Amino acid sequence: MGSGQMWWSASPPSPWGRGAGKGWALGGPLAVKAVGFLLLAGLLFRVLCSFPSSPAPALQIAQDVISGPSDIHFLEMVYKSALVALLNALIQSYFPCNLFNGEWIPNPSGPAYTNASCRFIDGHQNCMMNGRPDKGYLHWKWKPYGCDLPPFDAVRFLDSMRNKAWGLIGDSILRNQVQSLLCLLSKGEEPVDVYHDKEFKNRRWHFKSYNFTVSLIWAPFLIKSDVFENENGESTSEIQLHLDTLDASWTSQYESFDYVIISGGQWFLRTAVYWENGAVVGCHYCQNKSLLELGFEHLYRKTLQSVFNFIISAKHKPVIFFRTWSPDHFENGEWFNGGSCNRVTPYKKGEHREGYNGRVMREIELKEFSKAAAALRGSPDVERLKLMDTYSLSSLRPDGHVGPYRTPYPFAKDSKNTARVQNDCLHWCVPGPIDAWNNLVMKMALDQ
Repeated sequence: MGSGQMWWSASPPSPWGRGAGKGWALGGPLAVKAVGFLLLAGLLFRVLCSFPSSPAPALQIAQDVISGPSDIHFLEMVYKSALVALLNALIQSYFPCNLFNGEWIPNPSGPAYTNASCRFIDGHQNCMMNGRPDKGYLHWKWKPYGCDLPPFDAVRFLDSMRNKAWGLIGDSILRNQVQSLLCLLSKGEEPVDVYHDKEFKNRRWHFKSYNFTVSLIWAPFLIKSDVFENENGESTSEIQLHLDTLDASWTSQYESFDYVIISGGQWFLRTAVYWENGAVVGCHYCQNKSLLELGFEHLYRKTLQSVFNFIISAKHKPVIFFRTWSPDHFENGEWFNGGSCNRVTPYKKGEHREGYNGRVMREIELKEFSKAAAALRGSPDVERLKLMDTYSLSSLRPDGHVGPYRTPYPFAKDSKNTARVQNDCLHWCVPGPIDAWNNLVMKMALDQ
């Protein structure tokens, strides 16, 4: 919040150093001063109320009123001191802490780890190793309005999770988050890789001193899917999705987890044939097929309904974090036709131009989550279902994506080929903005 934030935490000089009673004598009777103080306090409270979405503008105006020239000559420093205290209380009560509404502020100390200190970073997200020249994207931290978000404390987190198990369920963005989480946790203890499948999509790590496990479960659709894709992501046939069957890769392990993070969304945009009750009911973006176009919105809505119904009806009740859609920042095209992300600083509020996909998918997420929370209302289980709404804070970080640094740079000896390099403006550099997601995980998990 710039200078406004610095002013808000500062204490004005005490008026009592000028001699007992002197400050009071300058302005006339005490009653007159009290009335003036209350009138000004009321005025500033109305100013605060005119900015319901963010305290930052109100803070700046309050600063100008107090520190700038004043026409109310009887208001001495003692009144200013009292007014600061009053406004501070009003801010805290009128703008309660919202972890997901705030701003990115400079962080000179930089990230908690680097690619040299952490061995859990996948090559595709290791922007440092792959030659990204700028480092400014590493020097920002998320500051919610009305409160602070403390940095990740690995020892405190691990100690709180003794004999616990976490399951993180989703797609490659979720895997991206797990890399960050393991890097942060490894500052407390290095985990042991105790399981992985052939393709390293499903993995499990164990922190021996704490008997704590972290499991990564590959379930990009959360429902049963048949995917015909090679290791380069090239499809030989349409994906077959079963709208009425959840993916057993995560439901079969659900009862073993004390905490769960669920996320998805990006894969739902792909061409796919939809099945229900053993029969094809439609398709999304199927060409040369006489199938009803249902759209990815229909698929995502039905999927989340099935996921939340499972969570609500299951006897086992872990703490669930449902993380919202992760925005991309492609400019001048998409991933398949030359889109890029070359920005090196965060957006300011209002600069991000929301696309159709992100807006619609997040609306679906918020609606279905609200319905699930409403179904649990009155039950203690409602406190175990948590919305982790990282969409807005992530949308402000176009500078934090992998971009062209998925592989070592330069990408080819022939510089002409660099123009053909596909930019990744969806996944995040590690370390990078995605570390803030795990700071939020810790805050939400430990401060229940």
